[in-house]
Amino acid sequence: MGVIYVLWLREVKRYLRSRAQIIASLGQPLLYLLVLGFGLGPVFAQAGRGSYLQFVAPGVVGMGILFTSIFSGIGLLWDRQFGFLKETLVAPVPRLQIMVGRTLGGATIAMVQGLLVLVVCLLAGFRPQSAVGLLLAFVYMALIAIVFAALGTAIGSGLRDMQGFQFIMNFLVMPIFFLSGALYPLNNLPTALAAATRIDPLSYGVDGLRGALIGVSAIGLGVDAMVLAFVAMIFLGLGAWTFSRIQI
Repeated sequence: MGVIYVLWLREVKRYLRSRAQIIASLGQPLLYLLVLGFGLGPVFAQAGRGSYLQFVAPGVVGMGILFTSIFSGIGLLWDRQFGFLKETLVAPVPRLQIMVGRTLGGATIAMVQGLLVLVVCLLAGFRPQSAVGLLLAFVYMALIAIVFAALGTAIGSGLRDMQGFQFIMNFLVMPIFFLSGALYPLNNLPTALAAATRIDPLSYGVDGLRGALIGVSAIGLGVDAMVLAFVAMIFLGLGAWTFSRIQI
């Protein structure tokens, strides 16, 4: 447990020291929130859907958590390049503890990032339906963070250099975001698109956040939580397996 705590604390401290990273990571969520939230607001309202800002804010929070958690796992590449990963792996501790510590650190960072995005959403005019719903949203934020921090660790354990980074960005992270329903309702979609959204783990996270924050859920809060917990266990197992196979 001591190793897990040390690695968790290291990841959190490294994030908090990088003020530029914190500010830069807010750029894309702000772009989607302000440009789409206010730009498509009149169209969304004319369609009888109400406020688009209310609708899109939970999706933007989910996006902030997704990007931060995935990239925290890919940060293994930097540790491999600068030698810290080798120093960690030769330590007389189980690799599973190292992987769990890094994953929890990445998930914590993603949670902080999600909270910052949520604060920006509140400043922009977003209003949760209740304080209880806001507390429930934290549960879904944590589940999303753990799911994708574990996936990021699995990916980072398999990459050898930064050449694969752009591939991961274009063919994994962006499709996960755009298929999640963060920017559009999940109801009445074409069959193929509806099937793709059901495969996407982030769909359940965004739907859970939306249900908790504004009371609109296309899948169901219970189903969302169960699927996220199940996927988290799968990705944690996959991350542990790939991390154990890293060659020093």
